[in-house]
Amino acid sequence: MAECVRLDSRSRGHAMDKSITLPPDEIFRNLENAKRFAIDIGGSLTKLAYYSTVQHKVAKVRSFDHTTREASSDKLYEISVQEEVTARLHFIKFENAYIETCLDFIKDHLVNTDTKVIKATGGGAHKFKELIQRKLGLRVDKEDEMTCLIKGCNFVLRNIPHEAFVYAKHADSEFRFQMTQPDIFPYLLVNIGSGVSIVKVESEDKFERIGGSSIGGGTFWGLGALLTKTQRFDELLQLATKGQHTSVDMLVKDIYGGSYGSLGLTGDLIASSFGKSATADKEFSKEDMAKSLLHMISNDIGQLACLYAKLHNLSRVYFGGFFIRGHPVTMHTITYSINFFTKGEVQALFLRHEGYLGAIGAFLKGAEEDNPNQYSWGENYAGSSGLMSISPDMNPMQRVRSGTFDMLEMDRLERQLVNLPLLQDPSSYIPDTMDLTEDALAREYWLYCFEEALEGVVKRAVASQPDMPEAADRAEKFSQKYRHKLQTLRHQPFAYGSLTVRSLLDTREHCLNEFNFPDPYSKIKQRENDVALRYYQKVVGALDELGWEDRQFALVTGVLAGNVFDWGAKAVSDVLESAPEFGFYEAKQQLEERPWLVDSYDQWLQRLKGPPHKCALFFVDNSGVDIILGVIPFVRELLSRGTEVVLASNSGPALNDVTNGELQILTERIAAMDPVIQAGLTEDRLTLVQSGSSSPCLDLSRLDKVLAMVVRERQTDLVIIEGMGRAIHTNYYAMLSCESLKMAVIKNSWLADRLGGKLFSVVFKYELPTGKSSNHSVTPVPS
Repeated sequence: MAECVRLDSRSRGHAMDKSITLPPDEIFRNLENAKRFAIDIGGSLTKLAYYSTVQHKVAKVRSFDHTTREASSDKLYEISVQEEVTARLHFIKFENAYIETCLDFIKDHLVNTDTKVIKATGGGAHKFKELIQRKLGLRVDKEDEMTCLIKGCNFVLRNIPHEAFVYAKHADSEFRFQMTQPDIFPYLLVNIGSGVSIVKVESEDKFERIGGSSIGGGTFWGLGALLTKTQRFDELLQLATKGQHTSVDMLVKDIYGGSYGSLGLTGDLIASSFGKSATADKEFSKEDMAKSLLHMISNDIGQLACLYAKLHNLSRVYFGGFFIRGHPVTMHTITYSINFFTKGEVQALFLRHEGYLGAIGAFLKGAEEDNPNQYSWGENYAGSSGLMSISPDMNPMQRVRSGTFDMLEMDRLERQLVNLPLLQDPSSYIPDTMDLTEDALAREYWLYCFEEALEGVVKRAVASQPDMPEAADRAEKFSQKYRHKLQTLRHQPFAYGSLTVRSLLDTREHCLNEFNFPDPYSKIKQRENDVALRYYQKVVGALDELGWEDRQFALVTGVLAGNVFDWGAKAVSDVLESAPEFGFYEAKQQLEERPWLVDSYDQWLQRLKGPPHKCALFFVDNSGVDIILGVIPFVRELLSRGTEVVLASNSGPALNDVTNGELQILTERIAAMDPVIQAGLTEDRLTLVQSGSSSPCLDLSRLDKVLAMVVRERQTDLVIIEGMGRAIHTNYYAMLSCESLKMAVIKNSWLADRLGGKLFSVVFKYELPTGKSSNHSVTPVPS
């Protein structure tokens, strides 16, 4: 969250404030490449949206032509850092008091744009139309407010997995984020502005206002001002947080002396809002009146929403509008009301980016010729503020000041992302094994872990660009930014949705990319790939000499030993840096003896004695020893059994994970010395596909659409997931509609202890889909 450098007392009012100084590296980023604008102006906040093209560095690999000895060295491929242009959406939210200064800033920094029109929505669009046109020289084209809200809501629900949350005031974590379901429709949107509009949304372009009320946020504000003489909305809510509504409201027990059992009414229920004010001969406090008023209006809206949800058989009800705006007291009262009237059958859902919906929708209306919805978009954590702290104890003026500017950035992804077709129930799939938002001990450990690892990441980032003298300065800026993100997440773990090991890793990757370090481990991967290739034929030859049963066990331990080589694990990176001679056979010695921590090997071996699988989808992990000496021999055996294999690797770099570009080159080289792999490629029984991910973890609900198509076409009946990030931090509990095999070595002593094991404990988890008969049982997961 960016704050102003300079403010004076005039910022406290609603008048135009020209005293603000904007940090251009934080706000209105990449404005010189802005292409299209939209604006949503409400009663107190302005939300600006624009599209820009972002130039950043990407790491590319290119195979040397070894037949012509193009390369003067023995390296398998060369690494180059190239410039690439991608699309980014920027959304900025600020108080209306700063609109003139912000428009001046945009005018001064806007260059090379063909934009002639700015799409506008919101009640203030008419009020500021002349100012916008005069400052920016753009024609203001007003869009329907409700249409923009719906378009914006659809967009965030489709593209941000942890967009929606349930608010639980008294829980350890007040935010409980919901994974977005594959089909976001239908849903009910209750927009609480001055009044209330209730909209049923059935598809991208089909929605209907089915009801509403004149009693909404404006009613609370207006009556509150009359009762308390408080003019500011936030201050009125602050009063309500300190009040006791029972001093003003008449309860059931005030009338009947207790509960009204025959009607099922408890004594603490409100029988009459403000009921005591008619008979009590005393003055009521501002706080108590504000609290009573808040309950009265929230209960009315909640009951109305429940009735419409039941009438139209809708279970998803989202609340938005300035009445909500992230205020804990309004979210709590709405949640309580919904729980009461539906007896817990319907949950009140709120949105992290609720304030941006109108601006997003207006932007999408102006960009229809580019059809942004044909792409998948991802939140850029490096450039987004995240959900701000909304503690009710914060003074309202501090709260406004802490949120002077709020930003959201969305990057267009190269691949369109969809669900893995083999998820047993996509609507209940949760990628992450551990929610650090709710587990305070785990959260503190992992935040400390990532902070401790930062120095090593900086060192490797600089080393990956030896010919760039400014790399050290950029690396220091990366370090400062990521450290700041970690501090933010320590105090606001809910900032980007559920805090997980995956989100911590992804935030780090986003920050590295922000400072043009696309692949800090590129040199390490290149070196380890070259070394591992020299041992490939020796490893395969040794396997071929074994009997069938011994070979199956050696193949599994080979994958597990290869998986030890993970530079993302400190216990391993320390060993690899201090003992370069540590290799494949040394790693095998580190593995624990059977029985393993999770051990389904006997069941897997029994399955292999049956008919071959039709097609195996293998999500691979690390470069070097892992992929070359562990995974490929395992794949070779599957091919020999008659099973087709799809190797899914990362689309972009993350730690020392092998990328699709690298894997293509490695597989070609291996095929040149292994007829089994060569035949697999030639006969189209071995296929290499991008996963669509650039993360060390794996979200099976956001995979490359091409991969999903291949999975269907090949009638995949076995999914193999390898590695700590993909099989333990994520997908440990993932249920699939086919057989699955999850293999990993635990390279973190804290996590091993949490799972009941020790460092280098083995997880070998073979599972059948629920309901499929089997002659054997599957080992239960550790508690």
